[in-house]
Amino acid sequence: MGILENKNIVITGVLTDASLAYGVAQRALDEGATVVLTGAGRGMRLTERTARRLSSEVTVLELDVSDQSQIDSVRDELASTLGRVDGALHAIGFAPQVCLGEDFMAATFDDVKVALEISSYSLKFLADVVAPLMTEGGSIVGLDFDATVSWPVYSWMGVAKAALESTNRYLARALGAQGIRCNLVAAGPIRTLAAKSIPGFDAFEEAWGPRAPLGWDINDSTPVAKACVALMSDWFDATTGEMIHVDGGFHSTGI
Repeated sequence: MGILENKNIVITGVLTDASLAYGVAQRALDEGATVVLTGAGRGMRLTERTARRLSSEVTVLELDVSDQSQIDSVRDELASTLGRVDGALHAIGFAPQVCLGEDFMAATFDDVKVALEISSYSLKFLADVVAPLMTEGGSIVGLDFDATVSWPVYSWMGVAKAALESTNRYLARALGAQGIRCNLVAAGPIRTLAAKSIPGFDAFEEAWGPRAPLGWDINDSTPVAKACVALMSDWFDATTGEMIHVDGGFHSTGI
């Protein structure tokens, strides 16, 4: 038996088979879970196409985290499809291009609030959808890039990730009485579609491997997927409000 046997898992953020969320979805299936993917807008077709590459057939639902009216309708669809939800992966992030790069002062609040809504508040949005269906407790896991420090070129997306980290802690506080755990996985840089949209991302790629004590493969999302699946299992039943680094140990080293 796999560690997610008989568990129902909702996974956002699958666009291509290079997506971190795709690796989590496949690992969850390998560990016995029933998986439902969500997509949104123009990416919906990509999600549906990529879903066919998974080892088992999965349902794909439309979930646009900028549309508050979808909370009840998607929850009803999940109730009909799964009945109960045991785990959910938040792999959602977006910032207008002006919010990335070295000119931190260039973005207006209209730009920044988009990044905050899609990349941070969406964690609470996802909780609104799945928490009422976690009738036997559950686990919400978010993908993060450690925002406890500033990074070159990451700019306002780093601010949005800091808000995500705080949102995670408050959700852990709010949902703990229901047996729902909320944790983040702070991953090292992986060469995904999202990463390619960040100007100067190659600087992370070049620096990470030599400095990480365990080394780091920017093309291998397996360690991240394993961590997410472990957090969705029953093996971390007393862990919540946490940010777990899966970065080869990069975060622990000085210059």
